[in-house]
Amino acid sequence: MPGIAHRSGGSGDHLLLLLHGLGATGAVWDRLLPLAEASWPGPWAVPDLRGHGRSPAEPPYGYAVHAADVAALVAASGAARVTVLGHSFGGVVGAVLAGGWYGVEVARVVAVGVKIDWTDDEVARARSLAARLPQVFPTAAAAAERHLRLAGLTGLVDPSSEVAATGVRAVDGGYAAAFDPRAFGAVGPPVEQVLARAVAPLRLAAGDGDPMVGLAAMRRVDPGAVLLPGAGHNAHWEAPDAVWSLLDAR
Repeated sequence: MPGIAHRSGGSGDHLLLLLHGLGATGAVWDRLLPLAEASWPGPWAVPDLRGHGRSPAEPPYGYAVHAADVAALVAASGAARVTVLGHSFGGVVGAVLAGGWYGVEVARVVAVGVKIDWTDDEVARARSLAARLPQVFPTAAAAAERHLRLAGLTGLVDPSSEVAATGVRAVDGGYAAAFDPRAFGAVGPPVEQVLARAVAPLRLAAGDGDPMVGLAAMRRVDPGAVLLPGAGHNAHWEAPDAVWSLLDAR
């Protein structure tokens, strides 16, 4: 399988890696990326995770496989170390990468909007979604709306925008979201335990209006976890300056 698709820029030996959440694409970082380009003193990379966007849709889709894909990207970049800024699912992948198993020196992980507590019903629903075939739509516009629902971006991103278009692909009979539903199958392992295995410094944060995670849950893992005022689950899109400031915090 070819490597995962990504955008990159900058130069140096300390790579900033921006990892999107489940159902999204790397385009969700477009409001934060100008801050990185202006302020990060090294290279950056924004991938589409396996099964998302322009990357190959080929299982398996567990956290460890995504981390291995990202580790291969880091190795190909030639960077000596990496800092991860991840959203939701991408934050968990970043924590797995920081577990010391992939030959990558991770300086730190900042994870925003990671859902820590999952009920049995929520896990069962995710596994049910993983068994469904992708929905096919007659128009790209309808598929873009589906993509935004999957990414939790409905009402935040214009369905006619280029950001929405990155989540659409042409298929036999029409168009579909550029997301393999089988990727939902990654849900299941206890997230708190996965995060706790990171050996690099881990900072957790979430929007204060995020319905998926609260401060008490995050502080079981990171006593210094913080809430970002005025943001919901997609804080990196809604409040990019506040999310970027987490990289300056110590």
